[in-house]
Amino acid sequence: MNKPISRSEPENEPVAIGAADFFARSRARLGFDVPPGLFDPNIIPPSGDPGTDKMLEIVAREQPVRPAAVLIAVVDHPEPTILLTQRSAHLNDHAGQISFPGGKIDATDASPLDAALREAEEEVGLSRDFVEPIGYLDLYGTGFGFRILPTVARVRPGFALTINHSEVDDAFEVPLSFLMNPANHQMHSKEFRGMERFYYAMPFAERYIWGATAGMLRVLYERIYAS
Repeated sequence: MNKPISRSEPENEPVAIGAADFFARSRARLGFDVPPGLFDPNIIPPSGDPGTDKMLEIVAREQPVRPAAVLIAVVDHPEPTILLTQRSAHLNDHAGQISFPGGKIDATDASPLDAALREAEEEVGLSRDFVEPIGYLDLYGTGFGFRILPTVARVRPGFALTINHSEVDDAFEVPLSFLMNPANHQMHSKEFRGMERFYYAMPFAERYIWGATAGMLRVLYERIYAS
């Protein structure tokens, strides 16, 4: 059962979010160097939570930690938003969960960026013509055996989506100001193999954004605003 955890974090002060400032900060702080931990099985990428990191160590002993790429698509509205998806309910992995467009890196992908753009096209029909890649965020490890490299990108408004319902039930946008406000970054916990695992959650209206997606959003906040 998910349990809200109260934590006082001194750096958690609301920040003013503007599109121009966000993209300027992102361009200054991000780049396209691929971290060696994306493909090196001897490197266990961190998640920022000791419980999740311990889970990943256990999973890595049982199976390879699989490289994946996601697109953090920041839509350049006057009030910028981030594009998220709700995974199809019939999927074997993470059914119904809120995610970024993305998935496993294929051998045919030229780069993690190429994988993220391909997956965004396949899942929701987001055309590359509207996407301006800015750079990679930190490599993120999940307790379910993935090493994920997120690409932050500016997305020009005016795109039309085509949902691939074999992978995604829905696509929607959440205000960047909500997701980058640390007052909305809740800590929840649940048990995994006898250990209590802590993770971020950012409930928005009827959407429960949690786990790796919320964790990467927290990393985005820390890289762009808290550092």
